[in-house]
Amino acid sequence: MKKPSDSRAPAQVSRRAMLAASTAALGLAGTRAAQAEQKPLTVSEWATQLGRPVDDHAYGVPSKFEAGVIRRRVDWLTATAESSVAFTPLAALEGIITPNGLGFIRDHGGTPDIDPAQHRLVIEGLVEKPLIFTLEDIKRFPRVNRIHFCECAANSAMENNGPQMQAVQYSHGMVHNAMYTGVLLKTLLEAVGLKPNAKYVMPEGGDASGLTRTIPLDKALDDCMIAYNMNGEALHPGHGYPMRLVVPGWQANMWVKWIRRIKVGDEPFMTHEETAKYTSLMKDGRSRMFTWPMDAKSVITSPAPEAPWMSKGQNVISGIAWSGRGTIKQVDVSLDGGKNWVKAQIEGPVLPFSMVRFYVNTDWNGDELLLQSRAHDNTGYVQPTKNMLRAIRGRSFNYHNNGIQTWQVRKIGEVNNVEVS
Repeated sequence: MKKPSDSRAPAQVSRRAMLAASTAALGLAGTRAAQAEQKPLTVSEWATQLGRPVDDHAYGVPSKFEAGVIRRRVDWLTATAESSVAFTPLAALEGIITPNGLGFIRDHGGTPDIDPAQHRLVIEGLVEKPLIFTLEDIKRFPRVNRIHFCECAANSAMENNGPQMQAVQYSHGMVHNAMYTGVLLKTLLEAVGLKPNAKYVMPEGGDASGLTRTIPLDKALDDCMIAYNMNGEALHPGHGYPMRLVVPGWQANMWVKWIRRIKVGDEPFMTHEETAKYTSLMKDGRSRMFTWPMDAKSVITSPAPEAPWMSKGQNVISGIAWSGRGTIKQVDVSLDGGKNWVKAQIEGPVLPFSMVRFYVNTDWNGDELLLQSRAHDNTGYVQPTKNMLRAIRGRSFNYHNNGIQTWQVRKIGEVNNVEVS
């Protein structure tokens, strides 16, 4: 075994040679990244003085160099900021868990500040024993932890009429994936006792909009939750603090936030607005109704318009896939606009109604690429192209747009939102 080199000896030459060898092996020699790394190692300014105290930020915050990784709103999308969307910065994220501070928010009447000590959840209607629950009451019931995606039915809606948004944050950012802690709704419904003719539940939110939705009882008794924690901490106000409904796999407008009441009935509690949300006119004149589950979908998040490739040689294609009808089983990636496909590597947990992270390693020579991803779930469903959807639904059908997304990678590494026929 060779003896370790003397740490007192000049290190610049050996470290430079080592960096050159490793970057060349990665196919990065001569690139801007490699050139920067090959400079002699010097003591940086920040290493010559003490840093901040450990409790400088009582609630941890990202580095100042990550200040651009934030949710963003499109000013012209809605009439007011209180009834709008803040989009998840998908291109800046990895893994499958979305940090609480970055998960998309969709409000209908602004985000309320609710005192948990004053908040109550009422369950009434066709029940044997109507009850009022405090947050502390809810926390005394048996707990579950579930990882699920939450996707707005309008996610990617603008893309149905052709490329619109020059950023994956805006084209696909109305989705996040998180671990929820709470109580199964079934447990609470058993506590109040359901009458024999009960068939539907109507959750109601405690915000200014008083949002209500209708959920069939079989779904409510299957896997719905009343959640009070998200990714290990209390829900943030924008995600429904102090408690919200979780409806795995179904569109996010049913995940009623700030939930204050659940009414049980024997028929749907459908309002005109809710019926419109659940109904879309298709190309042949028929209406597609009750489109609750979200179909299998995927998108490449890197490279993306806001995350171009900086160097030729070895690069990693990274993306996410999810399905509201089960579990993602496979993701394919195409570099030529769907003519040829390769099977991507799924890395990390694979769970029902949850995102998966997929990767394809590639050696990019600088040629133009047309990147696409295609998800398969365990029901046998395969993510369709946009034109396949339009052939059935037409162009006025904007909700539940899960068509395959295409990114054009240009020779300079720039990425554009495009479509291929």
